[in-house]
Amino acid sequence: MFGAGGGTSSYAEIEETDLIVLWGSNAREAHPIFFHHLMKGLDNGARMYAVDPRRTSSAKFADLWLGIDVGTDIALSNTIARHIIANDWHNSDFIAHSTTGYETYAESVEPYTLQRGSELTGVPAEAIAELAEAYATAGTAQILWTLGITEHHNAVDNVLSLCNLALLTGHIGRWGSGLVPLRGQNNVQGGGDMGALPDRLPGFQDVTDPVARAKFEAVYGTSIPAEPGLHLTLMFEAMASKELRAVYCIGENPADSEADVAHARKLLADLDLLVVQDIFMTHTAEMADVVFPAAIAWVEADGTVTSSERRVQRVRAAVPPPGNARDDIEIIGALAARMGANWGSSNSADLWEELRLLSPLHAGMTWERLEAEGGLQWPCPSLDHPGSPFLHGWLWEDDLGGRGPAPFNPVEHEGPKEQLTEDFPLRLTTGRALDSFNTGVQSGSLSSPIRYGEGIDVSEADAARLGISDGDVVRVFSPRGSVDMAARVMPGLAEGLTFTTFHFPDLVDVNLLTNDVWDRKSGTAEFKAASIRIERITDPSGDTIAGSVADSDTDRPNEPSE
Repeated sequence: MFGAGGGTSSYAEIEETDLIVLWGSNAREAHPIFFHHLMKGLDNGARMYAVDPRRTSSAKFADLWLGIDVGTDIALSNTIARHIIANDWHNSDFIAHSTTGYETYAESVEPYTLQRGSELTGVPAEAIAELAEAYATAGTAQILWTLGITEHHNAVDNVLSLCNLALLTGHIGRWGSGLVPLRGQNNVQGGGDMGALPDRLPGFQDVTDPVARAKFEAVYGTSIPAEPGLHLTLMFEAMASKELRAVYCIGENPADSEADVAHARKLLADLDLLVVQDIFMTHTAEMADVVFPAAIAWVEADGTVTSSERRVQRVRAAVPPPGNARDDIEIIGALAARMGANWGSSNSADLWEELRLLSPLHAGMTWERLEAEGGLQWPCPSLDHPGSPFLHGWLWEDDLGGRGPAPFNPVEHEGPKEQLTEDFPLRLTTGRALDSFNTGVQSGSLSSPIRYGEGIDVSEADAARLGISDGDVVRVFSPRGSVDMAARVMPGLAEGLTFTTFHFPDLVDVNLLTNDVWDRKSGTAEFKAASIRIERITDPSGDTIAGSVADSDTDRPNEPSE
């Protein structure tokens, strides 16, 4: 955001802020450790507003829940912005000093009256007005989001709409106010920092920048292509066009995790070569020509991880990897050597030193400092720099730190690409459950007394209309396929909305249903908005087939969402 590839704030800030806007995130289940920090903030007097299609277990802690229709986030943020401007709650001094494009932005949100915003989003006008006033007038405020914002065909525009609100009110670049994208997995931030992006070198340096490339080429001893590579979605398109014939898949399970997964599996099966490097024998690994067993990075290897607050921390091997499993670095280095390249030391400290000398964000983070100080937050540009608890403080400096002002980015409401129809009249959205992780490879073999998520949540109104009861097995259809699953009738779920998780592909192959339309700016598929229909399954006698779902409040935590 604003030129940096990370969240703006420290975890401690959520404990001290005045206002929390939890938007498209069920942090209590998807990010439970962070949610403990959030709870401290509530205990310290912060107010919280939750924006989510469902009243999740996180939303129950909010002062107000805004039950937004799936895919209408931009309409809501634009309506909030217009109401702030109309009431002169925007930070005029900050806008004039630190931003550009305000007049065009203000004009773009003018049509989003409270009435129109309510019609587009399904949120009462009074609730939108309350959130707008609370956010604009708070001393400090943070907007937090996860995949409920980013797993849409207009993911980047969704994020930009939230950035616009921060610029409008000055809730950016100071302690307690910021924009906080919660990362979905351990070290997702670190992967991006290290250059695991198709258009970036380590430290988020642009691969198209000849000066940056020259610096890396001098150390690496080889030329670096000037054109960005392919992100995951474009890789699958290249497989379909036969341009990509070999894939080296590290720590990813696309045979279960991709939208419209039947199509993805067909493309993987048609490759000339599929190499998988993973800690478990995933579905993707079962399809591979070659499998490299890898060590578990956080317990069987030395290195670093970077959290959502940009904090780089050391990890150390507690136990040796089992059998023939090896550290990822060791495997990759050995493979390079077999191909005739000498990449030098595979020692973690040596590799970190190389990174530190190439990435200005990490220049001050020596291995010794990381050991002694328990972690540092980037940017940390020099050896005497303490690290950066929050980003973009330059927005408040007289000269903007020598930078240009931050731009407003007008964006327009579109809604989900896949519309509801007579054949597919229900909206399916997906998310996570507290005790499970992604496609279930790491968590599925462990028993849990609170496990749920292999069924589909249905509103009481839709269940009555369809003639289904709690626990009935139903067949769920989308334009891409069908699966059988047990129905969970959920009080309070909005009519027309359904929900399930993606944790149990061996039991319920949910991604046979999900929508693979994707955002052209980020490459993210629209997992959050598929159109479906549900039909009862009956046995030969005509009776509805009963399945098994949790049957008590204890066994049925409120449905998760991201």
